[in-house]
Amino acid sequence: MSQLPPTLEALLERNPPTDEAWAAFAREYTALLMHVARSTSRGRDEAMDAYAYLLERLSRDGCQKLRSYMADPRSKFTTWLVVVSRRICIDHHRARYGRMRNEESRSERERLGLRRRLEDLDDSAEFEDTIADESIDSAAVEIERRELTNELACLRKELEPSDRLLIALRFDDGLPASEIATILRMPSQFHVYRRLNAVLEDMRRRLKARGYENAAS
Repeated sequence: MSQLPPTLEALLERNPPTDEAWAAFAREYTALLMHVARSTSRGRDEAMDAYAYLLERLSRDGCQKLRSYMADPRSKFTTWLVVVSRRICIDHHRARYGRMRNEESRSERERLGLRRRLEDLDDSAEFEDTIADESIDSAAVEIERRELTNELACLRKELEPSDRLLIALRFDDGLPASEIATILRMPSQFHVYRRLNAVLEDMRRRLKARGYENAAS
C-alpha cells in the first residue's frame, strides 16, 4: 500500500502530470505553502511573489522536486514539504534581494535569537544576571555565550527533522503556535506547546549533561 498522500500519488503517477492532478495538489497544500511564503517574506506583495515562485518551482520539469520525496514513516510529507518550500523561498529572496549587508542588523538578529533560546532553556535569571553584571569580565561572558550558542546549534542538528522544523518556525521565524499548528498539521496550538515543551526539556537535560548547569530549570 502506498504511503504517499493521495493527491501527491495522483500527481506523480504520470509524467508530466495532468493539469487536474496539479490543481488538486495545489488546492490541498495552498494554505501550508502560503504560510511558508509569508514566514520568509516582508509584506503581502513579497509573500505573494514568493508563493507564485514556489508553485512554479514545485511544478517545474514534471514536478521533479516533488518526485524526490521518499516516504518515511518517521515524519510526515507536510514536514518535508515545509522544509523544501522554505529553502526555495529563501533562495528566491536571496537571488532577488541579495544577502543582508548590514552586519549590525545580522548581529542584532542573532542576539535576539539567542535571547529567545536562553529564555526558553533557562527558567531562572541567573545566566542573564551574570551577563548584566559589569564586574564579570566581558571577554569571558562572550566566550560563554558563544559556547552555549554552539551547543544549542549542535543539539538542534541532533533533533528529529519534525522537531528541528518546529523549533525553527517558533524561534527563528517567530510564528505563533496557531500558525505552526496549521503548517505542521497538528490538531491544535496546545499540541504545539506540548511538543515544544517536551523538546526544550530534553534539550535542557542534554545541556546539563554537557556541563551547562544554568540550562537546567
